[in-house]
Amino acid sequence: MFHLRTCAAKLRPLTASQTVRTFSQNRPAAARTFGQVRGYTAPVAAEPFLSGTSSNYVEEMYYAWLENPKSVHKSWDIFFRNTNAGAPPGTAYQSPLPLSPGSLSAVARVQPLVEAQPNVDKLVEDHLAVQSLIRAYQIRGHHVAQLDPLGILDADLDSSVPADIISSTDKLDLAVFKERLRMLTVGGFYGLDESDLDKVFHLPTTTFIGGQESALPLREIIRRLEMAYCQHIGVEFMFINDLEQCQWIRQKFETPGIMQFTNEEKRTLLARLVRSTRFEDFLQRKWSSEKRFGLEGCEVLIPALKTIIDKSSENGVDYVIMGMPHRGRLNVLANVIRKELEQIFCQFDSKLEAADEGSGDVKYHLGMYHRRINRVTDRNITLSLVANPSHLEAADPVVMGKTKAEQFYCGDTEGKKVMSILLHGDAAFAGQGIVYETFHLSDLPSYTTHGTVHVVVNNQIGFTTDPRMARSSPYPTDVARVVNAPIFHVNADDPEAVMYVCKVAAEWRSTFHKDVVVDLVCYRRNGHNEMDEPMFTQPLMYKQIRKQKPVLQKYAELLVSQGVVNQPEYEEEISKYDKICEEAFTRSKDEKILHIKHWLDSPWPGFFTLDGQPRSMTCPPTGLTEDILTHIGNVASSVPVENFTIHGGLSRILKTRGELVKNRTVDWALAEYMAFGSLLKEGIHIRLSGQDVERGTFSHRHHVLHDQNVDKKTCIPMNHLWPNQAPYTVCNSSLSEYGVLGFELGFAMASPNALVLWEAQFGDFHNTAQCIIDQFICPGQAKWVRQNGIVLLLPHGMEGMGPEHSSARPERFLQMCNDDPDVLPNLEEANFDINQLYDCNWIVVNCSTPGNFFHVLRRQILLPFRKPLIIFTPKSLLRHPEARTSFDEMLSGTHFQRVIPEDGLAAQNPANVRRLLFCTGKVYYDLTRERKARGMAEQVAITRIEQLSPFPFDLLLQEEHKNQGYYDYVKPRLRTTISRAKPVWYAGRDPAAAPATGNKKTHLTELQRLLDTAFDLDAFKNFS
Repeated sequence: MFHLRTCAAKLRPLTASQTVRTFSQNRPAAARTFGQVRGYTAPVAAEPFLSGTSSNYVEEMYYAWLENPKSVHKSWDIFFRNTNAGAPPGTAYQSPLPLSPGSLSAVARVQPLVEAQPNVDKLVEDHLAVQSLIRAYQIRGHHVAQLDPLGILDADLDSSVPADIISSTDKLDLAVFKERLRMLTVGGFYGLDESDLDKVFHLPTTTFIGGQESALPLREIIRRLEMAYCQHIGVEFMFINDLEQCQWIRQKFETPGIMQFTNEEKRTLLARLVRSTRFEDFLQRKWSSEKRFGLEGCEVLIPALKTIIDKSSENGVDYVIMGMPHRGRLNVLANVIRKELEQIFCQFDSKLEAADEGSGDVKYHLGMYHRRINRVTDRNITLSLVANPSHLEAADPVVMGKTKAEQFYCGDTEGKKVMSILLHGDAAFAGQGIVYETFHLSDLPSYTTHGTVHVVVNNQIGFTTDPRMARSSPYPTDVARVVNAPIFHVNADDPEAVMYVCKVAAEWRSTFHKDVVVDLVCYRRNGHNEMDEPMFTQPLMYKQIRKQKPVLQKYAELLVSQGVVNQPEYEEEISKYDKICEEAFTRSKDEKILHIKHWLDSPWPGFFTLDGQPRSMTCPPTGLTEDILTHIGNVASSVPVENFTIHGGLSRILKTRGELVKNRTVDWALAEYMAFGSLLKEGIHIRLSGQDVERGTFSHRHHVLHDQNVDKKTCIPMNHLWPNQAPYTVCNSSLSEYGVLGFELGFAMASPNALVLWEAQFGDFHNTAQCIIDQFICPGQAKWVRQNGIVLLLPHGMEGMGPEHSSARPERFLQMCNDDPDVLPNLEEANFDINQLYDCNWIVVNCSTPGNFFHVLRRQILLPFRKPLIIFTPKSLLRHPEARTSFDEMLSGTHFQRVIPEDGLAAQNPANVRRLLFCTGKVYYDLTRERKARGMAEQVAITRIEQLSPFPFDLLLQEEHKNQGYYDYVKPRLRTTISRAKPVWYAGRDPAAAPATGNKKTHLTELQRLLDTAFDLDAFKNFS
């Protein structure tokens, strides 16, 4: 009974007096309402016994009546029955008869206005039905929103109306309502009837459609729900499991009259639409036969982005990093980033000469960095548009990584100063898995950027593919639901709706620091590019598009009709921007040279000279003093915090490290520790990321210690080395290669004074991140004049672990190196080795000693420029007793050895050497063991090539298959080095399709055959 009483009290319709206490709801004041609303509120005089002082008494009586109608006086019983049955104001109350000897029988004869007994169950059911109806609109109203500007497709690919939504029209047509209502009541879905349309219902706390009113007639409830959820905005948010966030969104879209714009805001919107539209028109007039991937059909994107930036700037953001595909990129560069128009126009000149080295890139792939005043907020804002390849969505994690880095370097731990905006196409957003990977980084502690605003340019077509053939989900944006990001679909031909949605998106990001998606449902006026004919595959769509008024024309006509602007003012705005374009076009003819560096998206002020050159072409030695090595080693072998219990097995590992330090020796893990620790001392931030990197795939690193007694209590000894050291970040990533490598690449873009490393769990796992390697890391400097010092650690080695865990595919990296195998460089050139590094596109090494690994990591930072570094790291060598390095090889004055020559008996007596073996990496230890077993230490010399690219011309045997590994890269370069005076023979595994065998016995047989060939001095006797 208690639950019934409480429920009925909350859901009852208003009684004749509004003075009865209703539920307090924190509803903001509405700017306006949709119209006069009929209610049951009546003057106190209409019910003479009610007053402000009696309201508490009335409420107590009402509760008692709900519990037991016979517990109150008959007159109260009649009053409450009449009120709940909908009696008109002033008629529910009937004066009691005067008491007299016959009064009891007289009272019994008093008839209530409504004969039926109070049906509390029906009352509750009706209110629950209304609540269900409200919830239905909140959940599924977007399915019937009018989102398609062309009016020919349903944005959710479903033309049916959800069964629990009564109306799908913007006007509540009674005939339509009756039909829908009949469909719903026949099955008993809501149990409401046409007669309930004018019945007033108390509104639940989960809606804001009442504004300042706490109750509305059903007809008005439906109309307001239609206005909130079924017009040009479709809101998806009810999957979010946070009540505060849901309420926030409801308030933003349900409050009557909340979507209002001042005349000044409308004029600003019109001016931005003019610039967006006329820019594309200008390009079309001047270069009608050029590809430019214009924005026609979604011109509203420019004011949308500017609105997001304006609102974010107002909320304190001063740096916005953007990523986008090619469509509309030139327009964004011109009208959002504010790139000089003449710099854009001159890109269309086929006679323009390239001033920078490298290949350059097409104009609609280039990035930009610009700092300017935001005219709306009068605050400085920095805008960076990241350069990207044609591989759609590949730039997503790169933008996120750069954003994270910028937040890190300015101490923005909550994302209040730096934010990212990502633009997407509808087909790519649904089709590219990297979108999913990037979303799953959005809330991870070491990867979160505290909310990204995603803007989808939903052309409702992908190149030539119909969306019904391009995705299985209703919307292209459904991937965002996995991280509880609200999704705002909006008809792009309603500029004011778009602006409002963008404001809300920016406010959401500022308030909750989580991702949000704006889906601009638009169309593509031309084909995939300006030369493409879309009528081949979408004839009906493009017939409609050709009839479609441009959004600028439609909005201008609206504002003229409203008196916000007049026609001359509108035409003057167009003429003004056209003149700007013409003047810039004239200036562009003076541009004779294309400077790609002017399009740099991530400048490093202070690192290079003013003309972008290194400040020197030397690299200091990479060794350290013994005191520093010892100090780092001692910390690496201890727990630097008190009351911290570590695992027993880890205690043994730390003890072993301590013994190595005492013996002035390092293994692989300790060498890495010393390289990292010393750079931290020099103020270099280090970030190591990847799957299981905190412990290390092979349990060798242990950079994060875990207390065995306290959950989530950890210690990172590397952050306890020096009082004023740089911070060390080591973070296990999600099980992603493509997304995480892209993220770390973006992080490394932000500053040259950081060592950013990504480690693959096994070397061959990098192949799922091949797009980042092929499109960003390898050619990034050549295409965009953008240096990057990211380090890839790729565990590699043929150790019988099967095809998938053996090879890091070194042949792929070496094949993409840009040095010429047939040209011998000038070996007499000063600083030859440094110049070689400067000229290469990346550095590829396979270290055979911990000491050389230490040196190459330190050299990566001490170089006066930045190049990607690919390191094939070992597996068995991590604990190999011979894979040790003395402190002596790491002290001051020492450096990285590109080649390690023979230093044994063969070197002491070179005349006795019958064979010289060139090798790289782990196989060296197999060779030395076999050489010793065969007693051939004087006859066979072994030279290790540690740096494979750029090739050490001034100074091969391999364990991989002949068509893989290093052989095809090294052979022609060795022949060039010796002027082809001697033959270069191959000793190794035969060509194969798979990187390695999965059978242990076969592996050992192949290894033995390799060794036999290497040490058989007559193996190549019969070869010419």
